[in-house]
Amino acid sequence: MTVYLNGRFLPLAEARISPLDRGFLFGDGVYEVIPVYSRRPFRLDEHLSRLQTSLDGIHLPNPLSLEGWRTMIGQLVASADFVDQSVLLQVTRGADDKRDHAFPQGVAPTVFAFTAPLVTPSDATRAAGIAAITAPDTRWQRCDLKTISLLANVLARQQAVDAGAVETLLLRDGLLTEGAASSIFVVSEGVLLAPPKDHRVLPGITYDLVLELAARHGVSYAVRDISERELRAADELWMTSSTKEILPIVRLDGLPVGHGRPGPLAQQMYAWYRAFRDDVMRNADV
Repeated sequence: MTVYLNGRFLPLAEARISPLDRGFLFGDGVYEVIPVYSRRPFRLDEHLSRLQTSLDGIHLPNPLSLEGWRTMIGQLVASADFVDQSVLLQVTRGADDKRDHAFPQGVAPTVFAFTAPLVTPSDATRAAGIAAITAPDTRWQRCDLKTISLLANVLARQQAVDAGAVETLLLRDGLLTEGAASSIFVVSEGVLLAPPKDHRVLPGITYDLVLELAARHGVSYAVRDISERELRAADELWMTSSTKEILPIVRLDGLPVGHGRPGPLAQQMYAWYRAFRDDVMRNADV
């Protein structure tokens, strides 16, 4: 597997990062994940804009220009044997010669990227739906930044795995925020509800597409706070992400969601998403 590290393309086995890298010592860095369909990165500029927002949020200058990122990603995608891919970009504040919380001076950031096959849920999983649990959202106040400090998300995701579920839905001050590794949508009385994009949630690229498809096809939707009561009384729940696409949640904390099977709007939205993916995503950088 070919990876990119600090200006070089090289085999993964030869990639080396200092143990004093601040990403390793402090989780001091940001990342981005970009789905690639038929070797075409999906909404690349939007992903790079989100990366820039995350870099700005931790006061780390962008080490590459927009064109530099596009060129590097294009070369990385072209080097892979598989056509549908998931590209990871990661930027840390770099490796100093000491461990100190304050930002180091004169240290170059570490830039790493690699690509792997894009693995999405099977048709059987999508048809059956998945189980989820809830947990308090104890993360920090800047969840809108895509930082590599993901231990709280890791613990929440493992809590779901330990419970035989797929995802953990996070609740803060009686309101739904997001999943441990996904955006969450609620369907209530025919209306699609989405939590607002503020400091409590990561602004999702797939989230945006779902709302675009809803508007295009005349689905009533609202972006607003969603209470725990509304979450538990939902007719449908979905998780969405670059790798999960749109995946219905049919059990929450051991109880059925709606009728306990994927709802009609989830099935319709996925059909629209799949058509968009195959007709548009695979034919242009969109």
